[in-house]
Parts: sequence; C-alpha cells; structure tokens
Amino acid sequence: MADMTVEQLAGQVIVARYSGTEAPLELVDQFHLGGVIVMGDNYESLEATVESNRLVQTSDNRPWPLVIGVDQEGGLVTRIGAPVTQFPAYMSLGAAGDLGLAREAARASGEELRAAGFTMVFAPVADVTVGVSDPTIGSRSAGGDARAVAAVVRASMLGYVESGIVPVLKHFPGHGSVTADSHLTLPHQGAGVTELERRDFLPFAASVKAGAPAVMMAHISVDQVAPGVPGDLAPRVVGLLTGGLGFDGLVVTDALEMEAVVSTYGAGNAVVAALQAGSDLLLMPADVEMAHTAIVSAVSGGSLPRTRLEEAAAKVVALMMHVDAANGVDAGVFGSHSELSREVSAKALTVIQGRCQGPYVEESVSATGSPDVVSEFNAAAKDQGLAVGGGTTVALIGAYGGPANADVVVSLD
Repeated sequence: MADMTVEQLAGQVIVARYSGTEAPLELVDQFHLGGVIVMGDNYESLEATVESNRLVQTSDNRPWPLVIGVDQEGGLVTRIGAPVTQFPAYMSLGAAGDLGLAREAARASGEELRAAGFTMVFAPVADVTVGVSDPTIGSRSAGGDARAVAAVVRASMLGYVESGIVPVLKHFPGHGSVTADSHLTLPHQGAGVTELERRDFLPFAASVKAGAPAVMMAHISVDQVAPGVPGDLAPRVVGLLTGGLGFDGLVVTDALEMEAVVSTYGAGNAVVAALQAGSDLLLMPADVEMAHTAIVSAVSGGSLPRTRLEEAAAKVVALMMHVDAANGVDAGVFGSHSELSREVSAKALTVIQGRCQGPYVEESVSATGSPDVVSEFNAAAKDQGLAVGGGTTVALIGAYGGPANADVVVSLD
C-alpha cells in the first residue's frame, strides 16, 4: 500500500455500482476501483455476466483480484437468475433447522457464483427479525430466535468460505429489530447495548468467533450510542463490532446511495465519514467521481490520515489475495444444485396453526392468489387427482401479501 498513490488508494476502497450490461472497464480504470457490484439491471444473461466479470477481472495488471460482488441471498433478493440454481428465502433455512443443510446450500450457491466470476457475496443476512413490525428484512432473516439464527448464519458463513467466495454478513448492529427502512430514511434503534448483545449481536458474534472475513454495517442510528448518525459512519457503532466483538476483518458499509445516508451527508462527505469511523470498503457511493475526489482531498487536507486509507485498502487487497488462492470452480456447476434447493424448501415446510396430520383438502380444491401461482397450484392439484373448483378453499399468499381467509392459508415467502 505504501507504493500506491493516494488516487489509487482512494479507488481501492470503493465498490461501485454501474449502468448497463457492458463490462465497466472505463469506470474501473479511471478511478482505480477496488471493485464493482452487479445489480439486477446489470444482468441480461448468465453468459453475458460471466464475460463481463471476466473482462473486469482482467482489465488491468494488478496482482490481486478485484471485488466483484452480488446480492444473492435467495428468495426475493436474487440478482443472478437461471440457469444458476435459485434458492428460496433465507428464512427457509431457519425453518428447516438443519445446520448441515445450511452449510451445504451456502457452499453450493458460492460455487456457482464463483464459477460466474464473482469474488464476494453480500450474504448471509445475520439480522434477527422481530416480525410484522420489521418492514425491511422479514423472510431475508433466518428467523426471530437469536440463538437459532446465530447457528444458521454461522453454518452459512462457513459454507460460503469453503466455496472460495467471500461472504459479507449483514447488517450490523442488526436491521431486523428496527421499524423503518434505511433505503427510505434513517431508522432509529432505541435498544441499549445490553439488549442488543442479547439479541441482535448474537449471530454476528458467533460468526466472528468462527472466522467471518467481512461484515456489513447498517445505516441505523443506535440512539444510546451515536444518536442521529448512520452506524457505518459512527466510530462508536463500528467500535461495537471491532472492539466489542473483536472483529478484525473487512468492515463494509451498506449502499451509500441509500436515503439514510445520502439525504444528509451527500456522496463526498459520506465516504470520508465512513473511513474516519473505521469502515473499510465503501459500497455504492451515490457519485463515484465525487466520492473519489472527496477521499483524495481529505487526505491532502489532513482530515483523513493516509495511514487509515492504507489500512482499509490493505484489508481489501489481503482478502482478495485469499480469494485468488482458492481453488477454481468448473463452469459445469451452474444449475447443478436444484435438488438441494428443493430439499431446503421441503424441509422448511412448517405448520403455523391447525392440525398437522392427515389430508388438508377433500376431493376438490379452489385456490386464490396471484394468477401465476394459482395456475401452478392447479396443475399440481390435478396431477394429484384433485378436481379444481369448489371444495376446500386455499389462499396462497406471496411476498407482502395481506391477510386472507380460507380453509387453508399458505404463506409462500
């Protein structure tokens, strides 16, 4: 790091969003970026993404891989579609309660992502959801029991590591127990540190102890620690992770283009504040050029020590060197884990209320819900010899669906 210019160091700690489906070679080269993140609007096909990732990875002669990250949690938060194996929402693994299965599923997903050229996955979600008052995480969490969530998250983290991809646990100090969405505003966490340690911190603590390489901070104000300041921009909140839990790996911000940050700090001030607070990797600044310029100016002006920037960049580079040393993955792995995904869904089946034995339907069945889901259900019902229309009523509720009245109500998310 000592041999790098400030401009190179400033880019090395940025993972940028880009537009379109073409490889963002000019963006990476212009700002010496540490990496990029592939979002849904960057994905046209698996073949195109594999080629784009390859071009980005070979775009310069640096002796370590770039971060090529993706949100691939399973369920609703899935950026890379078929033929890559599609896994269900993470709560499925919490419901299944099978730690070996959780580890195997993460390893399988990580192998396919690695084969596609990704080096970092922003998963698993380590948040503990508090249920209906949680508007952001929901089924992205493994559940509402902190100790059970901790066990599943730890297993998933280890599975990802075994696949050779870098997992990033998220979102410390815990997004599942706040009642606002940080994409839209700054959520406030009213609980004190002692309460957070008993609930929200447990999954992070378990995985940190097991060697988690990276943790993403949340844009959450912990009011009893640093009121009004997003966690990844607050030294005392980052300190709860690095000092309190003893984490010495890569500290990643949440997307810095989100309203919880950008509406108050802007693109430039946000990245400087994050580095000053102890965050290492700056994810998705609202304006890459402005962010890069702000870091360089902060170092030259003395408000950000070069040693802090070098430390952050060194963590990124060291972690990517470990990725480079991981075994390669055969491209034939794509889509090879469909049976494993089906096993996760099958083991996740949970009776919430009512009897849990015997047939639920009579000789005919009538389903309500979104047309595509009802169509799929009706086809399966006919395959099982059931008449469609009349008889037992079945309500199929998708993500964000409201309450329903029926003989049998199924939550599909």
